[in-house]
Amino acid sequence: MRQTTMAKPNEVKRQWYVVDATDCVLGRLASQVATVLKGKNKPIYTPNVDCGDYVIVINADKVRITGDQDFKKFYFSHSQYPNGLRVRSTKVMREQYTVEWVTKAITGMLPHNKLGDQMRKHVFVYEGAEHPHAAQKPVELKIK
Repeated sequence: MRQTTMAKPNEVKRQWYVVDATDCVLGRLASQVATVLKGKNKPIYTPNVDCGDYVIVINADKVRITGDQDFKKFYFSHSQYPNGLRVRSTKVMREQYTVEWVTKAITGMLPHNKLGDQMRKHVFVYEGAEHPHAAQKPVELKIK
């Protein structure tokens, strides 16, 4: 009889990955980074334990999108005050709020609960090719 092994939070070994987002499609980048953040690429994956790794995304300003989403897709947020709705197009997000745009795409593919809040803290997005996490010795992660 086989036994299913369940990961415990103190047994999880985390690794650091760096992803070069140059010429990557935003949705594909976000889904593969979210898979690594969840820990689904590990054999010890357990749905109720944060067993994911840390991910650093560099060159976020060189991410591309497909189709004509620049003017057809919008990002909404509300301040919870009257008339507090803020609407931004994809073009505005890509040109002015690049880090927020990529982070929002990645975190939107994570669970929306307390476990997802822990996973969201493990992603770091930077516009340029430099990042301050060289001491962690990140391994390069290829995006297909």
